[in-house]
Amino acid sequence: MCLRARESGGIRHAGLLQEWFGDRWWNGRIVILLATTLAVFAPMSSFKRIHSLRFTSALAVALALVFLAITAGITVVKLASGSLTMPRWLPDVPSLASVWNLFTVVPVLVTAYICHYNVHTIENELEKPSLIKPVVRTSLALCSIVYVMISFFGLLLFGDATLSDVLSNFDSNLGIPYSSLLNDAVRVSYALHLVLVFPIIFHPLRLNLDGLLFPSSRPLASDNRRFTLLSAALICLILLGANLIPSIWVAFQFTGATAAVCIGFIFPACIALKDPHGVATIKDKALSIAMIGLSVFANGIAIYSNAYALYQKHASPSA
Repeated sequence: MCLRARESGGIRHAGLLQEWFGDRWWNGRIVILLATTLAVFAPMSSFKRIHSLRFTSALAVALALVFLAITAGITVVKLASGSLTMPRWLPDVPSLASVWNLFTVVPVLVTAYICHYNVHTIENELEKPSLIKPVVRTSLALCSIVYVMISFFGLLLFGDATLSDVLSNFDSNLGIPYSSLLNDAVRVSYALHLVLVFPIIFHPLRLNLDGLLFPSSRPLASDNRRFTLLSAALICLILLGANLIPSIWVAFQFTGATAAVCIGFIFPACIALKDPHGVATIKDKALSIAMIGLSVFANGIAIYSNAYALYQKHASPSA
């Protein structure tokens, strides 16, 4: 978490609230999550149409660009002053085990590009549904540019000291004026970005779960009681999971290797293989089979590597 202490690379990193006010009962993990849920998540999740989230979604994108701009600016300043050393651009692979560890990145990358569940909802609310293709393409292109640029400037800035959670690097002296202020700006912008992204993910989750549980009922938006109960139940479950799961990195690794892979690759490939409208070619079906096989193989290794790493981390010294 950006606001609360977290651990990355075996080192405990203080959160913003801890740095500003020290350890207090009110800036603990449970209290922060509960307050954020009641003050932000619950009200923003009360919208029945995804169209109502257009401004918060745009602001979330803007905050991601702020994160990128600050990181790029710091890198350029340090590069101009000659205080940066060239990083190692290729991974260090001393053994076969290191090769398998590379697969642990796959679920995180998959999760970053999963937007399938929002496509039909957005298309239904567009004045011209035909615009959905350029909307999706533009969104993916923008995300790709932001991801690549943040990765590039982050690696250039921190070099071999870059942590798996690059935010953890922004809690030390950057070696430039106003370092502390810039560190806080980066973490605050990213924290707000995550908060504003949540409703965009929550909306299709609620809609699809309702369709699964109540397939014959009237639309969810027209049933206030069902809408409220389902929203409250999901928010409570998410709050519980947020308190129990120790790190967002763990969540990304396992959900990316399971749910995200199914949504992004396996389910679409299965639909193409079933071919209910008889439009798939032999090439389409061959690609679908290859996609399923590759997804299962790569993410099976990722799940094993992640589980083994967690086991090793929590194993007792005497084991």
